[in-house]
Amino acid sequence: MTGTVNQVAWAMQIKASVTAEFDRVAKALESAASKQAEPDRMNTQAMIAILEEKRAEVMAKDQAGYFIHDWQELRDQVRQMIVQDFRYQAIKAARATRQQGRHVSN
Repeated sequence: MTGTVNQVAWAMQIKASVTAEFDRVAKALESAASKQAEPDRMNTQAMIAILEEKRAEVMAKDQAGYFIHDWQELRDQVRQMIVQDFRYQAIKAARATRQQGRHVSN
């Protein structure tokens, strides 16, 4: 990781917290998927794949400043990364269309 010795040490602590947050979100999604029927389970598994891709992108960063600036205070960055992804938007739109179809047929 690049940065001063103090920045790198600080960033490594932050990175550990970020890893834990990605793990927490993954476990929540996996738990939800285990209770869902198709196609909701498939959608949740797709969201897990998006999450893991985002995790890989974040963890590949080697600048201490990135973690200090962007991840020092964990809010809902992980969730926001997923929600802003075009694939999640497609899943959400398809789900809304399915739900509309159910309401029309009832």
